[in-house]
Amino acid sequence: MPWLQLIRWKNLLIIFLTQLLAWWCVILPESPEVLSPVNFFLLALSTILIAAAGYIINDYFDIKIDVINKPGKVILDNVIPRKQAIVAHTALNIIALGLASYVAVQAHHFEWLWVQVSCTLLLWFYSTDFKRQYIAGNIVVALLTSFTIIALFIYEPALKYDTQLPLVAGRHSSLPVWVLTVYAYFAFILTWMREIVKDMEDHKGDEAEGCTTMPIKKGLKYAMRFTLALSLLAAIPLLTASVILFTHHYTLFAAYLLLLLIIPLVLWSVFLGRGFTTQHYNTASSWLKVIMLSGICSLLIYHFQLFTNWHLK
Repeated sequence: MPWLQLIRWKNLLIIFLTQLLAWWCVILPESPEVLSPVNFFLLALSTILIAAAGYIINDYFDIKIDVINKPGKVILDNVIPRKQAIVAHTALNIIALGLASYVAVQAHHFEWLWVQVSCTLLLWFYSTDFKRQYIAGNIVVALLTSFTIIALFIYEPALKYDTQLPLVAGRHSSLPVWVLTVYAYFAFILTWMREIVKDMEDHKGDEAEGCTTMPIKKGLKYAMRFTLALSLLAAIPLLTASVILFTHHYTLFAAYLLLLLIIPLVLWSVFLGRGFTTQHYNTASSWLKVIMLSGICSLLIYHFQLFTNWHLK
């Protein structure tokens, strides 16, 4: 169905899975004050609708670029009229803000709505301006991805922050915030990497439209090296975390990080530097999405092993 393709339903499913696992594995065990099952699903639906609207407006402003980069796959104008797309974009954002407003008003914190308003505005300016700039567009998308997690502990006052490291001090009230912050960090880094790779894949169409993305301004080799540097910012903390987890007897979690995140990330980095074709970058982008999905699913291992270890002590 063209509309499902336009809103990238598979990506929306991943966004929902990310928030669902973060809520179910990390927040729900803490007896949330605001994010009850109903409020969580309203907030998650709000996130999905904002993301869907973002995909629509992105394609709306990228028709000329997509004709060059993805001939035969352009939906707007060919299948769906642009006017319908703008109406759908507006309607989705209004519904999303309404759902988030309901949760915020219930919690007596209407100011929390700035999260959704900011995301909506950023997606608009990303599509119209930031996407065509050097680095700015990549960082905006990475921030928006990390905000799918950050929004959850902004909307949940039961979660508390403490500067003391939970893994060193043992379980205490700040552990959920630490966990969500760590996952938000990796969502940011891996999304930044993937956005650069996508710019490498689309550099011909972007250049024809006057964009100044990293591959265009600095070249494909520079963009590849920069992405590999970012991969170190992900792999080194992951390796450190796996060692710490292993020494604290979280063996299953440590093994998961090593086998399904660290090693695949290293292999992906090797693969990235071995080709400079559009198809090569497309494959690299797809595999990085798989690694990101593995990272999301590690929340299940965190939940299982952490609670099992508590019960064993």
